[in-house]
Amino acid sequence: MHEFQLPKIELPASKECFHQAADSQISFLICESVAKKRPIAIFLHFLSHFWAMFRRLKEKWGLSWPRFILVFTTFAVGGSLCGYTGKRLMALTSLEKGVLYYIIYIVLITIIWPGCVLVVSLFTGQFPFFRNYLTKMWRRVNGQWSMVNGESKLDTTSAMDHGLSSNPQSDTRDQTSAITRIAIFASGAGSNAAKIIAHLKNHASIQVQLVVCNKPGAGVIQIATDNGIPVLMIEKEKFFRGNAYVDEMKHRSGIDFIVLAGFLWKVPAALIEAYPNRIINIHPALLPNYGGKGMYGRHVHEAVIAAGEKESGITIHYVNERFDEGEHIFQARCEITDTDTPDTLAQKIHELEHRYFPEIVEQVVEGVRKTGSPEVR
Repeated sequence: MHEFQLPKIELPASKECFHQAADSQISFLICESVAKKRPIAIFLHFLSHFWAMFRRLKEKWGLSWPRFILVFTTFAVGGSLCGYTGKRLMALTSLEKGVLYYIIYIVLITIIWPGCVLVVSLFTGQFPFFRNYLTKMWRRVNGQWSMVNGESKLDTTSAMDHGLSSNPQSDTRDQTSAITRIAIFASGAGSNAAKIIAHLKNHASIQVQLVVCNKPGAGVIQIATDNGIPVLMIEKEKFFRGNAYVDEMKHRSGIDFIVLAGFLWKVPAALIEAYPNRIINIHPALLPNYGGKGMYGRHVHEAVIAAGEKESGITIHYVNERFDEGEHIFQARCEITDTDTPDTLAQKIHELEHRYFPEIVEQVVEGVRKTGSPEVR
């Protein structure tokens, strides 16, 4: 009898392997097996790739593990349903299996797959996610972004190749005829984002096209999903590196305007340069007082109460390269009583935000669309 022997495989040194995979128990097992050159290391090596892929997808989509499992299950069951349905439909054609059969089969399942996945998603409770996912996938495949009322489409890639501007504010088309697409940046529960989305839901010329979030599991992600709005999860190092997300924002998503609604990171200079006077923020105090780095949320209200102020309010302003120092657009005030606490003041501020922020966003965007400058009444 001849003994079967696995071919010798050059594997990474254990020290380097442990350094690269210290954050995962699965990776630990892989490294241990690799270090001892066990055959099972081959299986664990492939397993680690799948594990890393799942983690990246989970973080990219901003899902909890239970919901990610439901989404993945929907993909699997939807794919199986698609394959089964495709075979049953092909059986009706009486075609023999051959080149033509498989070409038609591939085209058929490509067409019916979205419908199968959406049907399954109704039963798994993931319909909003898949509606959003398929919409975004279609936009990427199509490679175009549409004009309003069925007018001609502009392929941004072709425009760039021919030296034309892909910036909706700087090209020569009639700006009042196109949809202005805004992105909402948020880090938390998303109450302001929800109000803006609701306010602009049926707007004729302004559309919330994208929600950008830096915190997996933030409430704003669910708000976006429920409204069928794509979510872009951003990484801190990549965000501050320069223009890493500018291409995604301008050319892939066609974003014209950015609204910061409880977004806690400083906006990098590259993004500000890409959107001059097209980024606005709301601050929970009357700037220039109680602004700057670290002054957000409860920290602001505590400082206002501690200083014995008799009033506070909100400031909506343009964003520049310094915290809370951009040109003011709008302010609204509220009284502070002797019995107010940071919590009760926060409630008053939230009421002002929810009342005025959506309206001001609409007015500023409309003003920019029509005249190139804000029109705030």
